[in-house]
Amino acid sequence: MANKILFVDDELALLESFRVTLHRRFDVYTAHGPEEGLKVLQGSEAFAVVVSDLKMPRMDGITFLSRVREVAPDTVRLMLTGFADVEVAIGAVNEGQVFRFLTKPCPQEVMVKALQAALDQHRLVMAERELLRGTLRGSIQVLTEALSLANPEAYGRSQRIKTLTRRLAKAADIPLTWELELTAMLSQIGCMALPRPVVEKISLGQELTPDEQRLYESHPAVGSGLLEHIPRLERVAEMIGRQHERFDANSSTGKGIGARILKLATDYDMLESRGGSPVDILEHMNSCKGCYDPGLLRAFEQAVGRDAGYILRRVPLKDLQENMVLEEGIVTEQGLLLLAKGAELTTVGIQRLIQAKSVFTIIEPVFVRVPT
Repeated sequence: MANKILFVDDELALLESFRVTLHRRFDVYTAHGPEEGLKVLQGSEAFAVVVSDLKMPRMDGITFLSRVREVAPDTVRLMLTGFADVEVAIGAVNEGQVFRFLTKPCPQEVMVKALQAALDQHRLVMAERELLRGTLRGSIQVLTEALSLANPEAYGRSQRIKTLTRRLAKAADIPLTWELELTAMLSQIGCMALPRPVVEKISLGQELTPDEQRLYESHPAVGSGLLEHIPRLERVAEMIGRQHERFDANSSTGKGIGARILKLATDYDMLESRGGSPVDILEHMNSCKGCYDPGLLRAFEQAVGRDAGYILRRVPLKDLQENMVLEEGIVTEQGLLLLAKGAELTTVGIQRLIQAKSVFTIIEPVFVRVPT
């Protein structure tokens, strides 16, 4: 986006004057009228600032800049207006549609200062967004690494749930948004609060005692509480908190679809860990009336019946690569689990295994699924 500035006006002579007087200082583009302006904004070019006249035929400046906010929300918006329209322009500023308004005729030095201020505002907005994105990315990495270190079984389970979620979303023709994928990745983060023996029993498919079952059922609320105060993860926290919720508890169309997907994936993984075959598991899930979204369950049956796009291999530790999925857990000769079945290998995970090899004797080769 850099410093591109778009001027929109219905007067060609005025547009040309902007181009001539400002091109040495700024990267100036022009559009003849609001319709052309919207076409330019929706094209391949991206603009830091757009300057629009207030009075234009077929679409006034306020309406045009409102459309700009929808099409290019990061673009800073300025308005040119006559003295008689000052009250209208002030209203536009107060409604948040424009960053600043300028009265016509606008002296060059005033225009230059206003454009520079708009570019500074745009850089500030983009810097804050990048800071937030970096903070979010770092927070997620810390959480997933903490889970993999503190609880390899829960981490492996979250990786299997992520795979099931991807396949279900594809079969149901539902967009795999970053929020949905992140919900699957962090769905077991609350298990860090569970005693290790409970998680091991779940991983081995063993029955839980009533007290252990209550502890396990609390992990979605714990996970939701960990995430709800991280900016932009509020919806992820909500979906994780509702992952055990039955469909008939909230069957509003389109509402809570992420949580409903997560319930299918987590329940299937739990039943599979207990040794159930896909046919028996799906038969059981179909018999549990009101537990699952019927439409999603039909799509899920298709998803788990498809070729997952992997081939099975046994490889030495040195040949492990990103995106391989563990078909068996990686353990030491002393019986210490380093990574659980279902974990998708990352660069960090592989490096940690290599470091662990200097301390422990790891059983090799490793049984993995390799993406085709």
